[in-house]
Amino acid sequence: MMKKKRSLKRIFELYDEILRLPHKAEIHRELQDEDDLFLLLVYSDMLGIPNPAFYYTLELYPYILEKFHEWHLRMGMEKSPLDGIRCC
Repeated sequence: MMKKKRSLKRIFELYDEILRLPHKAEIHRELQDEDDLFLLLVYSDMLGIPNPAFYYTLELYPYILEKFHEWHLRMGMEKSPLDGIRCC
């Protein structure tokens, strides 16, 4: 009985993987766009764009600082646009 369940579960996992495969690059691009938008919102006050939630996003900086370098390179900025954050 358990062997049959595992086999059925594996079939469903394989089917799901087959359906996702052609869309893998598109899903990755969409997730990257969401991350870029989130980073823009978090750092918007430092970039000169008013952010009403600035106070609440301050506590997120230590967690997303590692991603900042990748983000500003993807956005086409060779060096960090923020004076307080030097990652290059």
